[in-house]
Amino acid sequence: MDSYCVFGHPIEHSKSPWIQARFAELTGQTLQYEKTWVALDAFSASVHAFRAAGGKGCNVTLPFKTEAAALATECSPRVALAQACNTLKFDGEHIYGENTDGLGLVTDLISNAGFALQGRRILLIGAGGASAGVLGPLLTQKPHCIWVANRTIDKAIQLVARHASLALAEGVDCQAFGLTHEAILSQSFDLVINASSSSLQQAALPVPASVLHANGLACDLMYGPAALGFLEWARAHGTEARDGLGMLVEQAAASFHLWRGVQPPTQEVLADLRDLLNSSK
Repeated sequence: MDSYCVFGHPIEHSKSPWIQARFAELTGQTLQYEKTWVALDAFSASVHAFRAAGGKGCNVTLPFKTEAAALATECSPRVALAQACNTLKFDGEHIYGENTDGLGLVTDLISNAGFALQGRRILLIGAGGASAGVLGPLLTQKPHCIWVANRTIDKAIQLVARHASLALAEGVDCQAFGLTHEAILSQSFDLVINASSSSLQQAALPVPASVLHANGLACDLMYGPAALGFLEWARAHGTEARDGLGMLVEQAAASFHLWRGVQPPTQEVLADLRDLLNSSK
């Protein structure tokens, strides 16, 4: 039986095994998928051992996405821009690296939320790994602008600089700002994406409600209890809000398709997963 897994530290919370098992069931694929805890200094050795034992591919979650990118013998343009990888596919000694996070977000916004991105004004909050994973795919949808706002502006500048050629090719105004810059505080955006660690840390909201547009969308890349504060804040100010559960399912589907060459039915799996999480509350 073809074997896959997800590596992480921690890993207990991962829903990937459930998602991938459901994909396999609905598409008639036969595979095994498990979650594997990895010591912080043992990622590379763990991947090579899994591959040597016959593993066909793996997902990678925090804090190993940067190491995964370095481990790949070939990587997609998305990995090169993000400098992070969440999916590896093994073929003999060849290791292909992909980053499906941004693909998952874009698909969820367009297909599941019905939110077209072309011509939109987007505020991306945060400049860490989560933002790096989604910025490239967002740019390819040709929004009017994507402004990256981060507490440490140097990180935002570096992230935008890496994507400058893509932004130019797509005709997108992509700029970096500090969270309190007047340009950010003085206008609203069609789409506000929280890719910062504020939800995970249950910290104060990183931007004022003035950035929200009444007919827009606010999206937190987290899901479950961690995202509730951001979602409630957005809804309280009249903006539609969405968590990152759809992105989770869609990025998993992109990994599944890379490995198996089959596109799974994501909307059914997303609905099932929401029901599962709601029933466990």
